[in-house]
Amino acid sequence: MFENDKVGIESLSEKYLQLKKEISKSIVGQESTIELILLSILCDSHSLLVGVPGLAKTLMVKTIAQALDLNFKRIQFTPDLMPSDIIGTEILNQGAFTFNQGPLFTNLLLADEINRTPPKTQAALLEAMQERTVTVAGYSYKLERPFFVLATQNPIEQEGTYPLPEAQLDRFMFDIELDYPSIKEEFEIVKQTSRINEVTIQKILSRDEIIDFQNLIKRVPVTDSLIEYAVNLVASTRPNHNRATTVVKEYISWGAGPRASQAIVYAAKAHAAIRGKFAPDEEDVRAVCFPILNHRIIKNFKAEAENITLQSIISEII
Repeated sequence: MFENDKVGIESLSEKYLQLKKEISKSIVGQESTIELILLSILCDSHSLLVGVPGLAKTLMVKTIAQALDLNFKRIQFTPDLMPSDIIGTEILNQGAFTFNQGPLFTNLLLADEINRTPPKTQAALLEAMQERTVTVAGYSYKLERPFFVLATQNPIEQEGTYPLPEAQLDRFMFDIELDYPSIKEEFEIVKQTSRINEVTIQKILSRDEIIDFQNLIKRVPVTDSLIEYAVNLVASTRPNHNRATTVVKEYISWGAGPRASQAIVYAAKAHAAIRGKFAPDEEDVRAVCFPILNHRIIKNFKAEAENITLQSIISEII
């Protein structure tokens, strides 16, 4: 615990800089992606990573887990994966049934290619994400805090996939789109990986400190005017709302729901705190809007036909 919240914010800002420096030992570039992952962890939320293979998603998540002193597990989602494969199952042991925990029982779970597994297994994971518990044979088992899921999707290869329904996508705070590295960054990546390069990642935060910082973020004050700004911004994404712009009415079939407003305010608080600010402002709201709205807004056929991007629509809304 902190002496007071002012000291807590100052400590968080300092620890965040240390985390960035430590993670950069292993990961070249991807600064905005790393920031969004850390923001979702500070907000006790989950994120979806969307990117082509080979962008070091697994290494990035593993490195973050090491720097945060979290237990890390990875599940490769496949079409034949069953809910019991991730949750666990009861086994007969000396005449009595005992629960054998699955890989879901960890602190940081990488759900690799979540859209490759059937809806039943997706639903089992998403229930655990929301409730932080799993139920097997009528018994509930609590997941240890902190608990985060970082799920990945390949945006190119869609054959044989089971796309997440919008209601399930809504459970993820951020939809983080990973892009190719710059030529300079790719040069550094090749240089590092083509030689013996043993990197030791130091632990910057403990699990208890993460929970303390999560509670600190909840206490960060927000003005009513800023909440109103966020709510109006989200309402502007709904084509049947009186705040909708001409572009939204023309190109959007469904807008974002109330969970988007909650996520924007929460993430804006964390975005301000890691910068040493004691309260968020409109700049913090705008900084987190795109990855929060990106997977909660559905374009119509006209937008698809005219190649109108969500980025351009969200930019105009903001």
